[in-house]
Amino acid sequence: MENNTLIEDQYKRTSLFRKENVNYLVRVLKRFNTAPKINNINITTSNTEPDLFKIVPNKSIKIGSSFLDKPVLALIYLRYGIEWQLWYKALGEEKADTILCDLAALKVTQVFYKLLQKKDKEKLKSLDYFLIDIIKKNEDLNIESLSKHKELQSFHGLNSSNKIFKESWKPILENLAKPTEDLLMSGGDLRLNIDEFELLNKYGCRPFPRPEAYTFASSTATSISNFAFDKTDKTRTILIQNSLKKGFKNTILEFSESLKNNLRKILKINHECQIIFSPSGTDSALQIAAMTQIVSDKEITHVLVASDETGSGVPAALKGCHFENTTALNYPIKKGDKIEGFRDVDLIKIPLRDENGELKSSFQLDTEVFNAISKTNELGRHIVLHAMDQSKLGYQSPSEEMIQNLKKIDGLSIQIVVDGSQLRLDPKDIQNYLNKGYIVTITGSKYFTGPPYSGALILPKSVSKSINSLKKTLPEGLTNYYNHSDWPTSWFCSKDLSDGFNYGSYMRWNAAITEMDRYYKTPILYRNLGIEMFCNFVEDSIKDSTFLEPLFENETKINTYNSEAFGLRNIRTIFPFFILKNNNALTVDNVKKLYVLLNSDISDKFEGSSFETIRLAAQKCHTGQAVNVKYGNDFQSAVLRISLGARVISESWVNRDISIYFRNIETQMNQVTVIIKKIELILSNPELLD
Repeated sequence: MENNTLIEDQYKRTSLFRKENVNYLVRVLKRFNTAPKINNINITTSNTEPDLFKIVPNKSIKIGSSFLDKPVLALIYLRYGIEWQLWYKALGEEKADTILCDLAALKVTQVFYKLLQKKDKEKLKSLDYFLIDIIKKNEDLNIESLSKHKELQSFHGLNSSNKIFKESWKPILENLAKPTEDLLMSGGDLRLNIDEFELLNKYGCRPFPRPEAYTFASSTATSISNFAFDKTDKTRTILIQNSLKKGFKNTILEFSESLKNNLRKILKINHECQIIFSPSGTDSALQIAAMTQIVSDKEITHVLVASDETGSGVPAALKGCHFENTTALNYPIKKGDKIEGFRDVDLIKIPLRDENGELKSSFQLDTEVFNAISKTNELGRHIVLHAMDQSKLGYQSPSEEMIQNLKKIDGLSIQIVVDGSQLRLDPKDIQNYLNKGYIVTITGSKYFTGPPYSGALILPKSVSKSINSLKKTLPEGLTNYYNHSDWPTSWFCSKDLSDGFNYGSYMRWNAAITEMDRYYKTPILYRNLGIEMFCNFVEDSIKDSTFLEPLFENETKINTYNSEAFGLRNIRTIFPFFILKNNNALTVDNVKKLYVLLNSDISDKFEGSSFETIRLAAQKCHTGQAVNVKYGNDFQSAVLRISLGARVISESWVNRDISIYFRNIETQMNQVTVIIKKIELILSNPELLD
């Protein structure tokens, strides 16, 4: 008789549960939370066969109790078993051969292993287990290589000798035999790669949930939520099932269109307005530059407002130049070189701040923009005005009044593009822009806290119709950047783009749309009250801290936050601040060091301190990245940012309980207090910044 118990019911006072091991086991189990959830598959532990690992197809996974003494080993084996079961279920009635399940599970587990922390891999070094040995070799996995590993069949006991492998399975394996967290990192650029110690990317976040961190970094980037990760992981399972049933290409095209339709529905966008997904906000700028090349035969000038507060690669992209050393489709290129097929353009940068670092007034900026457009128009050029709503520090420019005044210029050839990449806009704001014929750039990764690198262009009906009628093709160099499937299928101009699919971009948008959907399910009254409540608290907390100096005190100089109607674009939701030590602003390097220390567990620096101090030092606090800003007229410093993100609202709205909702908002306000206290703790130990 077998002695099997559900793994959740295993807790004996073995060596595993000694004090020094408990935190380690908890950390490993949190990583296990990113494994797919499969209905009706039980994971049981065998005490009578401690070294057992067995997959019972469509029913269970049995793992010997001795594995639990080596949690990382158990994690690898269970990840393999769950993936195997996932693909076995996806095969439906066609279960003539399990070679697909063996190969897919091995591929996924191999990538899963690569994404483990270095200290977890160290735990596996001395272990001699069949599955671990295969994975550590990091060999290319295919049907031929699998024939060397016949022991895999012993896991499930099914015969794979026929080796039935359909040609149609190849693209499915290539694109979907990857963990969801790996898909969320793909189809962008090297900035999405994570380090092997804390598993953080350049933006200080992870491609899987990081609930242990206090996160108000939506002005930069945010780790994916448990909610969105789980939904996206289930989407991957559905895509595998549909691809095996309907074919890979049909499935992904349907998926892409469903994402665009869901985005239209959430933002209440007319179906005649086209949506083009892009790997990043900078890629959206390149797409605009490319479309402008074929729309107008005139010489082109881009007028870039808030050039000092837009993405660092945007100026290069607008000039048709490579802005990184690899493209989103993983082609090597040289940063700064001209992309093939682009003709030369002019770029006029209009920064928000003057040479002394002083924020210009709204009137001054409007005058600069108007004069630049007037003079450029006299040269007979086509102009693309890139307006900002909102910048990384929360500013808008130029004013709507100035844009309306452009109608007074005779013979003006202009396209207005609104940089709404922060997406701190309500649907009515986007509709208003589109109705005026403006192109709007958005991302799902800022305010709505989707994974970093989910960009999109929304084109108004007039622009879509104009481009659809053209019989010109986009610059040929874009074949290294984009797939035809990302663009409207009816357009002639994009017909020569690549045939593939950017699964990473689609999966990131899937997560972002999930966040947008649950945000808008919060009733508008409570949503807006929660926003006001949280933002008022952050503003007051920064102003009340003697070692912080807000950058947002003189709001009348530039913003248009003067509407009586409540809306995201007329309330400040990004709060930048200088950090002071002895009444002097920190240097740029010290601000960047402090940002990293905030986002790290630094409790080891406070051994022997009080419990409260150690707990504060251990808390990971993720803020918006440092932005270089002059302090006064001559000292180069930088600001950090605490920002409202959609999750502050959506994760507080639980079970339609109003009292719990406001209590949850207050809990997140308390987290802001912890962030400020940790800044003070770091400042009181200046050796940390040396």
